[in-house]
Amino acid sequence: MSTTSITFKALQLKARHQVYTLLSGHNLSKLHGEGYDFSELREYQMGDDIRKINWTITAKLGKPYIKELHANRELSVVVCALMDGSLYFGIGNAKQGKLTEVATILGYAAQRNADLFTGFGYTQQGTITTPPTKQLYHIEQFTKTLYETALLDTTLKKNPAIEDLFKRVHKPSLIFVLGDFLEDIDLSLLTQKHEVIAIIIRDRTEEFPEILGEVTLQSPQSCTRVETYFGKKSIQKYLTQLEENEKKRSEHFSRYNIRSVKIYTNEEVVSKLIALFVS
Repeated sequence: MSTTSITFKALQLKARHQVYTLLSGHNLSKLHGEGYDFSELREYQMGDDIRKINWTITAKLGKPYIKELHANRELSVVVCALMDGSLYFGIGNAKQGKLTEVATILGYAAQRNADLFTGFGYTQQGTITTPPTKQLYHIEQFTKTLYETALLDTTLKKNPAIEDLFKRVHKPSLIFVLGDFLEDIDLSLLTQKHEVIAIIIRDRTEEFPEILGEVTLQSPQSCTRVETYFGKKSIQKYLTQLEENEKKRSEHFSRYNIRSVKIYTNEEVVSKLIALFVS
């Protein structure tokens, strides 16, 4: 067995343990809809579906009331991983490993909740997919491929990938978009019929760079090398650009009601996801 296989197996076992212990009881979505489980009783508001009016309670209270129900329909969970050389940061590919860990936990959580899981991994070489499934085998094969795909010297065009995802996912779904979001990505198309959650994978060094002095920098997306002096001025210029990107991304998410969470490579995934689900 290769070292890579052993590492992925450890990641897999950790993810499974966390889902069946720490994540137990936390739902993947707050979606409401047609179902049979009572959620709340509230006054009718302009625009509500009149078919939801509870006429018995309305007659008793003298005002129209809506009986809201929890959705007990099968939830469609979609994990979309946007992957290229930018995940291969620093020494090794910790960002790719963390992205895989997140995808694995989400897959196990969907399977445990008896929800339908669909996986998409977009790379320059092609698209990694698993059909809608409730089988652990398909989920594990999908995440294993995410982990083992070679990303160095690759560049993915993110927005065309999102457009392709929109065309492929027909059923209203809970879509998790995984990536480092260091470039502009427009997710507004997905929000037209889906609930979208962005999971941002980062290495802390990307946001808190250190002075390196004379250094040779290599782009993981193109493998081009640049000899430069990386000092205070270079860091300030980089951080200014990063701050502008973060502000633009935050405004985009807020405008389209996209929830998000940032997970660093040295952080535990489950605690961040729980905070997201209960927020």
